[in-house]
Amino acid sequence: MTITYVYGDNLYVNPTNRCDCNCTFCLRHTGNGVGTGSNLWLEREPTREEMLDAILSADLSQYAQLVFVGYGEPTYRLYDILWVAEQVKQVSPIPIRMDTNGHSDLIWGMPTAHLFQGKFDILSVSLNNATPETYHAAVRSRYGVQAYQAMLDFTRDAVKYVPTVMMTVVDTLPPEELEACREICQSLDAAFRVRKYSTEW
Repeated sequence: MTITYVYGDNLYVNPTNRCDCNCTFCLRHTGNGVGTGSNLWLEREPTREEMLDAILSADLSQYAQLVFVGYGEPTYRLYDILWVAEQVKQVSPIPIRMDTNGHSDLIWGMPTAHLFQGKFDILSVSLNNATPETYHAAVRSRYGVQAYQAMLDFTRDAVKYVPTVMMTVVDTLPPEELEACREICQSLDAAFRVRKYSTEW
């Protein structure tokens, strides 16, 4: 079972395969792994202790960031991850990031952004599209069209509690939609990042 893996300069944590979305561009449609994690499909979810042990068994000084994402939506394991992040903070200065679809409030049925305070240095939220309709067509969340507004609301809250919050889109969007996404990020005080679409990881 692959709990941690390396991609680029970062150490990644694979806490779950659960996700409320079935994105048209998801890596899970084109392969089984990323970087040194050749198979990120889990036989079972690792415990919080197993995640922490896997992280601390690595030399964290060799990595730019510790990133929670894997092959699922990490906020399904929110409380376990928050515990792990808190333990890591006590022993290492490594910046801690989460890549999320921003649906945590829907998953847990309450506001969650404040829980990240003091535990995460960076949040990367998948914006993906500029309108509820194009967003839903691309991400196909089980929460339907309400997922788009929930993602924006989560991000608006998150910038109050996390030092760096960015929103990402894939570079396959047309220029006018990329610009609309940039304006959305600006309105939320979040950074804007265009990520390259690739099937080779």
